[in-house]
Amino acid sequence: MIDLDELHRRVPIADGHADSLMWNRDLTKASDEGHVDFPRLREAGVKIQAFTIVTRGLPVIDGFPLFMLKERWPAEARASEWSRCSFQVDRLEHFCAASNGLAAIAGTKAGLESNLAEGRLSAVIGIEGAHAIEGQVDRVKTLFDRGVRFMSLTHLSNNELGGTSTPMMGNRPLTPLGRETLDAMAAAGMVIDVAHASPAMLPDLLSHRTIRPFCSHAGVQGATKLWRNLDDVTLKAIADKGGVVGIIFAPQYIGGRQFTDVARHIEHAVQVMGEDGVALGSDFDGMVPLPQGMRDVRDLKKLTQTLLDRGMTVRVVEKVLGHNFRRFWSEVLA
Repeated sequence: MIDLDELHRRVPIADGHADSLMWNRDLTKASDEGHVDFPRLREAGVKIQAFTIVTRGLPVIDGFPLFMLKERWPAEARASEWSRCSFQVDRLEHFCAASNGLAAIAGTKAGLESNLAEGRLSAVIGIEGAHAIEGQVDRVKTLFDRGVRFMSLTHLSNNELGGTSTPMMGNRPLTPLGRETLDAMAAAGMVIDVAHASPAMLPDLLSHRTIRPFCSHAGVQGATKLWRNLDDVTLKAIADKGGVVGIIFAPQYIGGRQFTDVARHIEHAVQVMGEDGVALGSDFDGMVPLPQGMRDVRDLKKLTQTLLDRGMTVRVVEKVLGHNFRRFWSEVLA
């Protein structure tokens, strides 16, 4: 019988995607609201958490301005997409500084390893949609200097850099500005998150000469055929470049509400990418429901048990839970 508590203490559990910074919650304090905060992540055994920055909402009708008002963002933070981005980076810096050693931003391999050795949560910063830079490519370096280590070019809608995977948006390709931004990311040392890229844009992202691709949160077509999920060709291309795919938990993308549905996606991705290419990409706090029986990150052990019950070896489970993202971030942050 596997001791899940011991396994979650021992493994550097890592998650590729949480949208917690946009909500009006103090991440240093345990809460029953939302899905994660620093104390709950520690309780669940999570040692590496990617926190993503959102600056724009749904296509056609962008409700993000109303959301910011509801969450009581200050006026200066709401002024532009760049100010929205900067505000959320500021919040994470503040929370880490006020956490009494619970968490620290991981911007280097040395920082990541120090956090792991000393029991701190490593917060890795990413951005959903490079519209946040408002067409000013020099801001890529500014973001890197502030600790941002990955970015997607698009989010839920098309922008001046390229196309989104959202249906009925035209499947637009990478634009010249998108290519210039991609080059700037590569030069700075960022990695590209392909989570919301249109099919027409994916080949350009995956074939870039130097940039490292990964996917912070997605399902896979081989388990549930859906616009939001990655096909086997894309999975293989990410694996071939040393990338990792975080499997999303949201029922609408994985084809069901059970932990077994998440497991199906993980298992198919492992079959296609190999055991070193698959990780967790929950989409915690991302305005999507979690599987039945999962209130927040503290129920992560239920997924661990499901994977073991379905015959996945302990070695592979440990890789999916954390070792794969730890290796990926160690290599990227170096």
